[in-house]
Amino acid sequence: MAQVKFFATLRDITGKREMEIKNVKNVAELLQHLYEMFGDEFRKEIEERNMILVNGKNILDLDGYETKIKEKDEISIFPPAGGG
Repeated sequence: MAQVKFFATLRDITGKREMEIKNVKNVAELLQHLYEMFGDEFRKEIEERNMILVNGKNILDLDGYETKIKEKDEISIFPPAGGG
């Protein structure tokens, strides 16, 4: 199982700091699963300049949404940073 960690407003939306997930092969599949679980509010947060790390590496530096997820991977999802 992979470990998914949520930060900032995503914690409020999901009601969780982290959760275990299994049977997803890549980041795109993981996000689709999370959209189904947590709905449109979660999707909206993610679709705006989010940052997703797999084992501490930004998916933009890996294979983007096609980045593979393996058992024991740690996925960290950050919502867009507030500005001001």
